[in-house]
Amino acid sequence: MTISKEEVLHVAKLSKLRFLDSELDEMTKHLGKVTDMMANLSQVDTTDVPFTSSVTEETNVFREDIAIKGESRDELFSNVPETQDGYIKVPAIMDNGEAGA
Repeated sequence: MTISKEEVLHVAKLSKLRFLDSELDEMTKHLGKVTDMMANLSQVDTTDVPFTSSVTEETNVFREDIAIKGESRDELFSNVPETQDGYIKVPAIMDNGEAGA
């Protein structure tokens, strides 16, 4: 399948790419080779080939999702310098450390 320079320019525009004039001929050849390979692949008979969604026989092993009691908030906050309304209070970073960021 032959690809024209206009088609390469169209694809480049859609992809937001730019090619120099010196690169355009080379890219046209490369894309032509890719479409030729795809044309060859489309001729392969895959009638008796089974559907493959994975190339390995491994399956995911999941554990039971069991809720367990977490750590005490008071114990966790024992090393925190400052809290407010049950959260860790940290300096604002979006407004040079000033409040109201």
